[in-house]
Amino acid sequence: MHTATLSKTHLNGYDVINVNNGPWRVCNPRDRLASFRTREEAMAFAASLPAYKERAPIKGQQAAN
Repeated sequence: MHTATLSKTHLNGYDVINVNNGPWRVCNPRDRLASFRTREEAMAFAASLPAYKERAPIKGQQAAN
């Protein structure tokens, strides 16, 4: 039986995720921003991004949840 492995770290409002020893992914709550071979590359990318803040919906529009 195969068990999935998950590694997840939160940095500056971004998630750095690795599933089953695949590529490291940098994501925000809505999008996957980039993929990297190593955790160090992914963490450096996430650290270089501005802190993530959820944007308020435009006046007259509903939030997309």
